[in-house]
Amino acid sequence: MNRRHQRLGLLLLCLAMLTASARAESPDYHLVPHPVAPGVWVLEGANADFSARNGCNIINTGFIDTGDGVLVINTGPSLLYGEQQRQAIRTVTSAPVRWVFNLNLHPDYFFGNQAYADIGAQALPGTIAGAQREGAAYADNLYRICGAWMQNTVSTPPGVPLTPGTRTMGSHRIDLIRLDGHTDDDLVLVDRTSGVVFAGGIAFRDRIPTTPHANIAHWLASLDRLQKIVADSGARMLIPSHGPALGKADAIAQTRQYLQWLDARMRRAAAEGRDLAEVIAMPVDAPYAQWGGMPAEYVRNVTRFYPRYENAALAP
Repeated sequence: MNRRHQRLGLLLLCLAMLTASARAESPDYHLVPHPVAPGVWVLEGANADFSARNGCNIINTGFIDTGDGVLVINTGPSLLYGEQQRQAIRTVTSAPVRWVFNLNLHPDYFFGNQAYADIGAQALPGTIAGAQREGAAYADNLYRICGAWMQNTVSTPPGVPLTPGTRTMGSHRIDLIRLDGHTDDDLVLVDRTSGVVFAGGIAFRDRIPTTPHANIAHWLASLDRLQKIVADSGARMLIPSHGPALGKADAIAQTRQYLQWLDARMRRAAAEGRDLAEVIAMPVDAPYAQWGGMPAEYVRNVTRFYPRYENAALAP
């Protein structure tokens, strides 16, 4: 009898240890809201590429307590992120979430929408169409990369079309501005009350830009327009969706310089008759070589764009 009790005790101890270990290893984004202005917070993601190590959390999301409810800006890469984002919001305000905006069609902008099913997410029409079109492929990719972080996540595109313009949301006056170039529909949010700009994917800071839906010429034009918007609004802070969150208009200049450098490099390489492998192998200039997302994002940039430059160089 005593031996049976001992064996049972050991079994229970082992089960308890396994349970504790599983709990300790459960995915947790450890989201911490950082105040950037009165009523405005940012949740900063890793300045890196998607990986299981960071739970595919490479996005800066944010929220504004408007005085008449909370506006959430992007919902992250997974159901878990969206749930933990809502929990993080509750640590700094008791105000209810009333609005959810997705700034473009990329998965880490809207895959947390499931956690806001009672609210419903809003986006520009092109973002809604793109998220509906590509959501299943995004899910396959993120599940492959991030595994357990994605548990129970289902692509949940925004469903309510947004119209650009100025809105009064509680005590905040907010401009919703449509740009393009990073994707076909890029939403920029300018909170004139706090002086904070959420630039979405139009501007990156210390991070190689992502380009799966990009048009470089349109993007450069949008950067010029964004720079004027920031200057005219008197904004004191610009928050990109990727890279270090806190800063001013430096992200606009960085993104412009990188796109111009990439364009010039590919034009020159095509004129010299270099093939894709040669361009990928070329050393990357400073400061881009030290930016987040290297080398994977640079390789994707070149792989996506360079065949067009080759074809243009060979055209009669």
